[in-house]
Parts: sequence; C-alpha cells; structure tokens
Amino acid sequence: MTIEETRDGGRLRLKLTGRLDSMTSRELEAALRAGVEGVTQLEFEMRGVEYVSSAGLRVILAAQKVMNRQGSLTILNPNPAVMEVFEITGFTDVLTILDETP
Repeated sequence: MTIEETRDGGRLRLKLTGRLDSMTSRELEAALRAGVEGVTQLEFEMRGVEYVSSAGLRVILAAQKVMNRQGSLTILNPNPAVMEVFEITGFTDVLTILDETP
C-alpha cells in the first residue's frame, strides 16, 4: 500500500492505494499517529484501495474515534468492493462516506 499525504491548514488528506490489510494497516496507523495532531478534518481518499481487511477496518475505526474528539473524518470514493465491506460491517452507519466521482 502507498500513502500520499496532503496538508492544507487543519485538513489532512491521505490518498491510499493498494491493499489495506494486516501487513499494511500498521503503516497507516503509524502515519496517523505521526500526523493527526492538530488536524480538524481528516480525509481518506480510497479510490485506489482494492481490499480492506479487519485490521484495516480497526485502524479506520480508531481514526474515527480520534477525529470524533478533534474534528471530522471522511472516507472519499471507495470502490464498490470496499463499499460492500463497509456496508456488511455496519461502518456506513458510523463513517461519513462520499463518492466524488463525476
């Protein structure tokens, strides 16, 4: 998985590409620990994520809990397979998910 980080004031966008699984979720967790302080708007751009495992879901849920205290978290452009995982697990009830595809 690759993570591209874009900052604009209190907004942090992490563009994720690849698989978010037990091996790569640690990388995302480390990026969040290092960069979420002072962030009021966190965005995960997930258009390029092809798979999310339970370990990836755990990191997303942990990020949501942090952002509940300091701002907001938005999931952007998940592909249909990832969206299905969010729906099956009930994450659609807890996450803000937007599809910006034209």
